[in-house]
Amino acid sequence: MNDADVLREQLIVRLDEIETEARDYLQDSDDAAGAVELDQTRQGRLSRMDAMQAQAMSQAARNRARQTLQRVAAARKRLDSPDYGSCLDCEEPIAAARLLYDPTTLRCLDCASARE
Repeated sequence: MNDADVLREQLIVRLDEIETEARDYLQDSDDAAGAVELDQTRQGRLSRMDAMQAQAMSQAARNRARQTLQRVAAARKRLDSPDYGSCLDCEEPIAAARLLYDPTTLRCLDCASARE
């Protein structure tokens, strides 16, 4: 097994980890995405606003988890492509450490930093 094969296997393992985390979060957060419930120990408009804010934050986190699953699926498709691991902007290779941290990344560190 050469270095490229070892890296590919490590990337697959990392993608599996990311996917599992996102799926677990979605499964665990099903209850939090329900209707807004008021805290009976608190009264007034602020408690309702707090509950609505908590629900909005939960929904945003669930949306991020869904987007993560989409990025993982796209990365799995690209993994067999000769373009996988090349920056979308400059076409230079993305550092292996960056790919291992986030195998769904599309850009090298320089191009990603320039976009922010």
